[in-house]
Amino acid sequence: MIKPHGSEQLNPLFVYDVAEHQALTHKAASLPSMMLSSAAAANAVMMGSGYFNPLTGYMNLADALSAAEHMKTTSGLFWPVPVVNLTSDISAIKGHKHIALRDPNVEGNPILAVMDVEAIEEASEEQMRLMTEKVYRTTDPEHPGVAAFNSAGRFVVSGPIKVLNFSYFQTEFPDTFRTAVEIRNEITERGWKKVVAFQTRNPMHRAHEELCHMAMERLGADGLVIHMLLGKLKKGDIPAPVRDACIRKMVELYFKPNSAVVTGYGFDMLYAGPREAVLHAVFRQNMGATHFIIGRDHAGVGDYYGPFDAQAIFDDVPKGALKIEMFMADNTAWSKKLGKVVMMREAPGHTKEDFITLSGTKVREMLGRGEAPPPEFSRPEVAKILSDYYQSLDKA
Repeated sequence: MIKPHGSEQLNPLFVYDVAEHQALTHKAASLPSMMLSSAAAANAVMMGSGYFNPLTGYMNLADALSAAEHMKTTSGLFWPVPVVNLTSDISAIKGHKHIALRDPNVEGNPILAVMDVEAIEEASEEQMRLMTEKVYRTTDPEHPGVAAFNSAGRFVVSGPIKVLNFSYFQTEFPDTFRTAVEIRNEITERGWKKVVAFQTRNPMHRAHEELCHMAMERLGADGLVIHMLLGKLKKGDIPAPVRDACIRKMVELYFKPNSAVVTGYGFDMLYAGPREAVLHAVFRQNMGATHFIIGRDHAGVGDYYGPFDAQAIFDDVPKGALKIEMFMADNTAWSKKLGKVVMMREAPGHTKEDFITLSGTKVREMLGRGEAPPPEFSRPEVAKILSDYYQSLDKA
């Protein structure tokens, strides 16, 4: 099986030992504590799950700046984005070496992790701007990732952590949330050697489904891991349970048995386009995938990134930095001329009118009226689930 990023073995930061877990939970109750930002809590869950292997905790300012500027930490570890715990209030933890980290996304703010504080540093406005610019390629406060990164505060609290739970992800999405450890185990159990990962934060339509089939066929893959984002989304995105139902229905009806699994991970979307695509590749390697599909405008938002920027950035990834390989995809759509889904760049002699493409808004309007999109665009069984959801919204 493919090795994890940066180490021989996967080292998740969740405390699996029952006795240690009980002792830490007991100890944490009496420690000084800080409330995490939603982004920092998501980072803890990703470290706990093994997805952010080999990180041992939150980065200090030097590592965060280095990751932002050079896609590596000061020790030379390849890492494409800062993984930080930012706050605006350090009054409760100043001077303390051991602290508890509270979860902002769960009622009662239970303790998510414990931390050994190695440093508390204040990032200057200039340093925040540099990290923002490098990671998001914009400083526009309207960009959802930029807004989240810059609203958490400028104090960088760094040091190793031990994770005590997986926030709301395991309880709210028990059928879908999986750690990198669990996915590696499942890949082993299924006997898959070549494994393709597909990232999604939306229901999968016909074009996505066919893209997965194309990738598997061309690569000669044994299995596909559909890996769904379960964390915070932007306004108007379809909730995870609805996406989950759509994707499961598609896999059940249109994929061979034992060829695809539907899983999810807990993270807050950065909407950082190219940099986030590289981060996605890192943690797909950590979960055991050998190949990762990078699509058009991967992890983008609005018009901040060019359609293929998230593919071009891999030219800047040093050779050997990642073991996972990319499957670079163009937009896929149904060709009226050929009567099947194709990659648009592989369909010469086509004009825009020769493809069936629908905007998200158009689909949303159709589904809201109880109309099914054309079967070339969306499988009828998937459209039905979405239509029921949109109609329930309109009645609410």
